[in-house]
Amino acid sequence: MFKKILFATSASPVCDNAAKVAFDLELKWDARLIVFHVLGIPTHGFSPFVTDVRTGEREQVDPDYVDWVKEEMRNTYADLLKDTENVTLEAAVGVPHREILRKARDEDVDMIVMGAHTRPEDIGASRFRNVVGSTMQKVAKGARCPVVIISRPCTTCWKLFSNIVVGIDLSKASGAAFLWAARLAREVDANLHIFHAVDLAGTEVGQIKSQEEIEAHIATVRGKIENLYLPQLKGYEKVTVMVREGVPYVEILKQARERQADLIVMAHHTREIDPEQALLGSTVEQVVLRSACPVASVNRLDKTVDTSA
Repeated sequence: MFKKILFATSASPVCDNAAKVAFDLELKWDARLIVFHVLGIPTHGFSPFVTDVRTGEREQVDPDYVDWVKEEMRNTYADLLKDTENVTLEAAVGVPHREILRKARDEDVDMIVMGAHTRPEDIGASRFRNVVGSTMQKVAKGARCPVVIISRPCTTCWKLFSNIVVGIDLSKASGAAFLWAARLAREVDANLHIFHAVDLAGTEVGQIKSQEEIEAHIATVRGKIENLYLPQLKGYEKVTVMVREGVPYVEILKQARERQADLIVMAHHTREIDPEQALLGSTVEQVVLRSACPVASVNRLDKTVDTSA
């Protein structure tokens, strides 16, 4: 299912958690792993100088400097590189999200793995503002393949892969997320937990639903999920459907914790708008920042359906 994986890294400790997941994936799927680092942004047009994305310092880019950066990457991931020979280290100059998307497109990768942040100072500020790193947002918005985001140390990771929670909202975008999660569950014989949260905060002002109305709404939504998604699983039995009321990101995280999830899969936005114009949905942001397991942001159908059959 995964033949090529792109690990986008700043080659700094802030990406260590994502690195471990990326290398685990490469070993599990015997895939080609591309470890990719964007050196920096040119100071003036085609200037030989760049502003290093890690240090903020002005550097002159030449073949020797690029080789030095690659050697630094090799030293950074030395322990992980011991177990594999199917990894290449590459670097480029430019705006990080543009170069990551360009590399993913040129290599036709099946997945992008990255951390929620690219610089240490982003973590505290982003958590305070309740938003995630801008590079990750832009990659998730523009990627044609799923983007797996790691914000915290992974407690189970993919070597013990057994439970997938897919959060859906019955939108076209979440349909793509479901298809990818379902295909992955079949591939690894994992339990697939289809989950929907009824957002009571969306109730109109002055209109408070009774518990009977809430339960009736939950039953209606559950029926829609069973009619829309279960037939697409074609007899796959390791499936559960759960609908709860509450704050969506809180309920998704609860579900992941209860199911001991190895992966949460979600659409990268929750409204029926053009993915090119959508920002990362606020629910996904909150899940990414708090999840103990990787979160896969699925944007489009491109890499969700197995076209080899």
